[in-house]
Amino acid sequence: MRRVSRIAVAGVATAALAVTVSACGSSSSESSSSSSSSSGTSKGIGLAYDVGGKGDQSFNDAAYAGLVKAEKDLGVSGRDVEPQDNESDADKVQRLETLARSGYNPVIGVGFAYAPAVKEAAAKFPKITFGIIDDNTITASNVADMVFHEEQSSYLAGVTAALTTKSNTVGFVGGVDVPLIHKFAAGFEQGVKDTKKGVTVKTQYLTQTPAQGGFASPDKGEAAADGQIEAGADVVFAAAGLSGQGVIKSAAAHKVWAIGVDSDQYNQAALAKYKPYILTSALKNVAGAVYDLSKSVIKDKKPLSGEIRGSLSNGAVGLADSNPTFKNNATLQAALAKAEAGIKDGTIKVKTS
Repeated sequence: MRRVSRIAVAGVATAALAVTVSACGSSSSESSSSSSSSSGTSKGIGLAYDVGGKGDQSFNDAAYAGLVKAEKDLGVSGRDVEPQDNESDADKVQRLETLARSGYNPVIGVGFAYAPAVKEAAAKFPKITFGIIDDNTITASNVADMVFHEEQSSYLAGVTAALTTKSNTVGFVGGVDVPLIHKFAAGFEQGVKDTKKGVTVKTQYLTQTPAQGGFASPDKGEAAADGQIEAGADVVFAAAGLSGQGVIKSAAAHKVWAIGVDSDQYNQAALAKYKPYILTSALKNVAGAVYDLSKSVIKDKKPLSGEIRGSLSNGAVGLADSNPTFKNNATLQAALAKAEAGIKDGTIKVKTS
């Protein structure tokens, strides 16, 4: 019997691996043996990255951190596979099917772009558990749809921006103009407006589709942030994957605040030189989602399925408090505690668009 469970918080750290090449994408790690997938048993965890790949210090790296923790705690190996430029849904299907055929279970697609591929592959391998992050459109007994209330953590980011800005202008940079990123934008703007009247929110999306590089182009993120900062923004929140690194770079160059996303970007080694300008990050526990699904298959033998949604109430979204400037601001922390309580008890209804 499959069961639906909420995502638990898992504290995990990101590490680096060397990259090799496989037939369906570049793979960072791979078990040395091969086995049939017909029994549904597992030789490890298969992870297929979204646009931008590993090293984005954000969304994909959060998924990788969950893989690393699962490998360590569950005593299994994993194989993580990079995306290719301009790939099709058929390429994604091949990638997932290769992982399933090789005996990896679960097989996880990182990002909503994997939805058609996960649906097709899951139908062909009914004894393998598939997971997809940031999509809940697949209804199948062997698929876990791992989604989040991103608008809730973004609301808190908006509260933070409103109480931090001195220019009364803040910015939002979204990677791609799609419903998922609209949730970040909507929550952020509402948090700003509810907290401090008269603050202007400048919003910009980098591209219309993922294929145009909105999640994978730091130069686009930097240019967008440059424009917003030159127009007066002194706090900029990015929900743009790898492109967000450019936003953070721009904020540091102009000596204003950046708010990161998905991972605690203040603590990402690759962003260390910018950390004095990373105020906080709007987190979602992608690492925990990967870990929990893997544990349910490999250790518990009760694979999760259906919609699994992370929220403030179950601890799967929130704000990072690594930066002492953020953590030790008593006025800000009191406002955030009040806002979080309001979201949890329903007195604050956060918009998603």
